[in-house]
This record gives sequence, structure tokens and C-alpha cells, in this order.
Amino acid sequence: MDFARQLKSSIDIVQVIGEYVRLKKAGNTYKGLCPFHTEKTPSFNVRPTHQHFKCFGCGAGGDAIKFVMDVEGLSFWEACKQLAERYGIPLPKRLDQADADSRKRAGLYSAHEIAQQIFRETLVSAGGAQAREYLTNRGVTPKVAEEFGLGLSPRGGQVVTTALQKAGMTPQQLEATGLSLARNDGSGFFDRFRGRLMFPIHNETGQLIAFGGRALNDEDQPKYLNSSETEIYRKSKILYNLHRARKAIRSDGRVVLVEGYMDVIGLHAAGVTAVVASCGTALTSDQVRMMRRHSENIVVNFDPDAAGTNAAERSVQILLEEEMHIRILSLPGDLDPDEFIKAKGLEVYRQLLSSAPRYFEWLSDRARERFDMKSAEGRVAAFKFLLPAIQRLPDKIERAAVVNDIASQLGVEKGILLDQFRRIAADRTKEPMRVPAVEIPANERLLLRCLLESAEAREVVLAKISEIRFAQPLVSARILEAMQSMGEPFHYSELEARLGEVERSLLSAVAFADEGSEPSNHEGDLSATQALDCLRVLESANQEAERTSLKMQIASAERSGNLEEALRLSADLEQLSGASRRRRRA
Repeated sequence: MDFARQLKSSIDIVQVIGEYVRLKKAGNTYKGLCPFHTEKTPSFNVRPTHQHFKCFGCGAGGDAIKFVMDVEGLSFWEACKQLAERYGIPLPKRLDQADADSRKRAGLYSAHEIAQQIFRETLVSAGGAQAREYLTNRGVTPKVAEEFGLGLSPRGGQVVTTALQKAGMTPQQLEATGLSLARNDGSGFFDRFRGRLMFPIHNETGQLIAFGGRALNDEDQPKYLNSSETEIYRKSKILYNLHRARKAIRSDGRVVLVEGYMDVIGLHAAGVTAVVASCGTALTSDQVRMMRRHSENIVVNFDPDAAGTNAAERSVQILLEEEMHIRILSLPGDLDPDEFIKAKGLEVYRQLLSSAPRYFEWLSDRARERFDMKSAEGRVAAFKFLLPAIQRLPDKIERAAVVNDIASQLGVEKGILLDQFRRIAADRTKEPMRVPAVEIPANERLLLRCLLESAEAREVVLAKISEIRFAQPLVSARILEAMQSMGEPFHYSELEARLGEVERSLLSAVAFADEGSEPSNHEGDLSATQALDCLRVLESANQEAERTSLKMQIASAERSGNLEEALRLSADLEQLSGASRRRRRA
């Protein structure tokens, strides 16, 4: 057994995917919202029996390794390595000597671990006094600093670069890390981060992939400096602290989105652990989808200044497009989340979090502040300001309800707003992508399910199928042929790999079908006996169709006066009927 097969047989695909997607059990299948496209109704299915997933919305499918490859953007060997390490499965030596891309990315991960060790050591050294004082003043204890891996980049400008060179990195590799920059005169490299408080950034599974650096002196600009994008870091696809927060997000049933690293750390340390932040970038659809995999409910708690309020406004549009349920928390006293929770305490913050207004109530308040609500023109301008947020709601009924609520919030006639809405707002129709339905007779469907589920059924029935001469091939003929060419142990993913696109769609339709869609004359677990029953029904139906065809041909030959052909076909019909009678007696 090769390592990939051993790995897949040692892990539970439901557990693997469950770390990224909220799954609910539905019969023998688990369902959830697809992580690869936006959808409102779950079309993403995981079948533990086959250790396989399939989305009937966008068509994505595969085994646990394929899922991790797609959701994390990893190569095959990187996904194998990550899964093996996560579940404590020993790695073969050859796995670390995989393809060139995997080795390159492994080098980037290693470089960041080297830099992280240097930053941590520098923070606790004599030269880290200023940074430690800053953290103390912000209420960050040494324990919290250690939990979040906070560090300090040396001021010298060569420490990290020298360490990476000693680790064997070439100039090209140094530049690829984003941790070292080439000098303009071509004389070598120097550290990207110098004299900054360092915040490690991890991907969703907890791998260190980048850093954010905060200046400690006013003359060091910019105030915040993030890693440049690399093979392992795309800032638009990363949320700070998601790897720690995702379990709490599911438990709380909501995610708290803040602006900065210190806000995340302050709230987490105080006990609000379902908190994340974007990494120095405006909120993106990819980041929203990452949150939505864990909860559709979000509280946006940006800083109360103008920049934070404008950022919250922009975020509402993106969040609505991805069908999130949004509340906006504006903290009193012009305090950011970290400052507020330290000044007022956890319970006060939680109360405000739970009572945070819905996004359109918050936007209505913004509109009242921005426009003259005493004039008809001002009221219409306020509604037009709110219109983009309404237009992005995918559900017509919800849109109408929001218009009513906003009319009440703005204190204007509902009829005026509805008239404006009908005239300006265009209906947004989102037709989910659907894989074309595959038609397959009920008994043939059940036969396939028996063969997929039962090794005994495969042993007994596959040999018999090859003995039957079907006048009209079964819809699943190519799947059955592929099954006949496989040995045991049977693996769903290996069967799928032998099929074309049409057959893969048919196979998925059968493998992930609801149990209630099968003929009702069978009870209990799928078995060889049921498969044989289905085969007999299919064979009988095939013979009846063949007899009907022969009778029609005989009648046609007789009408045309071709008695010789009619006699030949009659003999074939008698031979077919006799064979059928003998099989029934047997």
C-alpha cells in the first residue's frame, strides 16, 4: 500500500473537512455550505463510507487529500505531509524529497520559523526592554505575548538575513522569503523588519506564513509594515487569528471582526476568543468566505474613528454579497476594542456585543448624520446612500422587509422609499451553479449502491454482469467495467479516477443519493442478495425489451414479404424465450 492510500485509510474525511466546514449529518451523508463557491443552500456532501466529498453546486469533489490541496492551495505532497503531521502518522523519508514546488514552499516555512525564533529571543533580551514596556502599557502579559508568539526584530538589519544564509539559502531563496531585501547597488541583502514589534501571521491550519511589524519609534515609518506576498502568503486570503478562533466561532455561533492585531490579542486575552482581523488589507470576498464556513453571523467592531467607520461601511457591502448576517458594534467613548475591554471589562463588552444593532440600523444612523433629514431631498439622498446595501441582499422578501425597517429608521413614508426602490433597485438573481442531473433507472441505481457499499456484492455480482449480454447497455456500463478492472481493497477515489466527466457525475449522483430515493422493496443494509435481485430485474427487463424488438422486426419482415428473414428472427425469438424459461426454472 503506497503512503497516500495508507494516509487516507488512517484518517476520517469528516473530521478533516469538519475543521473547515460546518457539517450536519443527513442519513449516511454529511452536508454543509461549499467552501469553494458562494451558496445559500448546502450542496456540499461528505460521504464517510467512501471517504469522499462532492459539491453538486460547483462540481468540486475528491478525497481528503484533494480537499486540503484545494482549500489550502497546496501541492499533493504538501497536503499529504500536513495531514500526516496533523494526525500523527509517520512520514516516509521520500515525502520530504517531493516535487520542486513543495521543496520551495517547505523552505519558506522553515525560513519563517528561523525568523520567529530570532524575534522571540530578541524580545526577551536586554535589547527588548522598549518593546516589553510597550506591551506592558498595552496590558499584554508575558504569557499572552508567548501565546501569540510576539517578538522584536533586531535593529541591526542583518541578523535574520545572516541566519537564513547560514541555513543554506541562496540569494534567490532569500528574496523569495520576503524577509530579506536586495540592496539597490547589488551588494547583498538586508532584513526587511528592523526594530519593530513582530506579530506572527498563520494560515488556517496554524502554519507560520508571514509577519506584521509595528514601529516602536515615531521616526520609523510606516507605522505598520507587513510581509510582502510570497508563495505561502496571500494577504487577501488570510485572516489573523482564524486558526485559534475557528472552534470558538462555531461554539459562539458568530465571529467578531476587528481591525488590528492588538484588538485581536486584547479581546482574546480577556475571553472573547471568536475574534479575527484582516491582515492590513480591506476586507475581501475570500476572507468573508473563510469566516462563513464557520458561522454566517458576524459582528463588525472596527475602531470608532472616521477611518474605522468608513472601513465598516465598505465591509458591509462585501459581507452582504456573501450572505452574512451582519451586526455593527460602535463602542462608546472613542475607544478601540482593546482599550474598551480593558477599561470597562469583559461583561460590559459582551453585553454590547449581544445587543449590537443590525447593519441597516447602523447605516441608517450614519445616513441621518450625513444628510438633512428635514428635507425631502435629504431623505431621498439618505435612501440612495443605503440602496447599495439593500441591492446586495439576495432574497426579495428580506429586501422588502429591510426597506420597511429603514423607512421606520429614517422617519419617512414607506411609500416614498418603495417607489424609489422599485425605480432604482434592480433585482439581483443568483442562480446557483448546478451539475446536470443524470437519469438512471431505480434498480440500476440500487445495484450500483450495493456494489459501492458491499465487497461481497462486488465479488458475487461483477462476474455475473460480464456473463450477461445486454441488448441495450446499462447507463452505468462504464462504471461497472471500471469496477471489474479493480481489485480489493476497493477505493472510491480510485474508481472515480478511471472515469470520464459524465461517468463521474453519474457516480456521484448515486454515491451521495438520499437513502429514500431507492426502491422500497429492499430493507436493511445494502448486500449481495439485493444486488443479485436488482441484476435479475435488469436482465429480465433487458430480455423483454429484446423480445419486443424481435417481434417488431418479424412483423416488419412479414409485411415486406421477406419470409426467410421472418423465420430467422422467429428462431432467435424462440431461442431467447427458451433461455429465459430455463433461467427461471434454475
